[in-house]
Amino acid sequence: MFQRSLILLVALIFSGPIYAHEFWISPVEFQVSVNSPITAHFRVGQDFKGGSHSYLSRYTTRHELHHSGAVLEMSAREGDRPAMQHPGLENGLAVLVHETTDSTLTYREFEKFINFIEHKDFEGLPEAHIARGLPDVGFIESYRRFAKSLVSVGYGAGQDRQIGLEIEIVALSNPYTDDLSEGMAVQVFLNGTPRADVQIEVFSRRAGTKEPALIQLYRTDALGIARFPVISGHEYMVDNVALRPVEAASADDPVWHSLWANLTFAVPKN
Repeated sequence: MFQRSLILLVALIFSGPIYAHEFWISPVEFQVSVNSPITAHFRVGQDFKGGSHSYLSRYTTRHELHHSGAVLEMSAREGDRPAMQHPGLENGLAVLVHETTDSTLTYREFEKFINFIEHKDFEGLPEAHIARGLPDVGFIESYRRFAKSLVSVGYGAGQDRQIGLEIEIVALSNPYTDDLSEGMAVQVFLNGTPRADVQIEVFSRRAGTKEPALIQLYRTDALGIARFPVISGHEYMVDNVALRPVEAASADDPVWHSLWANLTFAVPKN
C-alpha cells in the first residue's frame, strides 16, 4: 500500500497535460433581432476551442429553449448542424438547454485520472480511489453533460432560472441588460441544492475571434454563488464538474460518474 501511494504521489507531481474536455453550446450569434433565427453549435474541446458536433437523438436527454416563462421543445432533425435551430422569438432572454445521455471512458493511464481530478479540484482523491481498492488502469468512468447558453433576442430582458438539471449553473445577472460593473454572478446547483465552496472555471475571449482564451478559477461561497469580472465585447464559458463514486456490479461497469455543468454567454460592446 505504501509503495502504491508513493507511485500515485509521484504521478501527481509529474503529471502531464490535462485530459478534461468541455462540452458547450456555441451560438452563431449571442444577440439576434426579434423573429430572427437562433442557431448554435455543440462544441467539444479544450481551452474554449473545439469542433462542431451534430444533433443526434440517441445522445440526447433534453433539448430545449426557455423564453418568457415558456419551455419550447426544439424540433431537431438527425444530423442537424448547427445542432440547435429555432426560427425566431419575440423580445427577451432565450436560454438554450441541452442534456446528453451517459457516455463512458476507460482509463488506460492512471496519470490521466490524476490530471483530471487535480484540475477539477476534487478533494480527497486519489485517496478515495485507493481506499475502494480500485485498479490503477482499466477502470471506467461514466459522464453526462448539462449545457446552457444565454442569447439576447431584441432587448434581451429576462432572467435565467433553475430548470431542474441534475447539475446546473444559473446566471444571476443578465449580461445583456444588467450593470456588470461589480461583475457577473452565477450560482451552482447539484440536485437542486447550492454547491458551496466548489471551483468554477471561467474561459473568456473577444467575441467572434479564435484568439487564445483567458482561463481563471473562482470558488463559490456558502450559497453556491461566484462573482467574476467581465469585459464588454467578450464571450464567456463557465464550467463546474462533480464526481461521484459508483458501485460497479461487474468489471464492465463504471466506478465513477462525473456531471458537467456549462454556461455560455457574451457581454455586449459598450
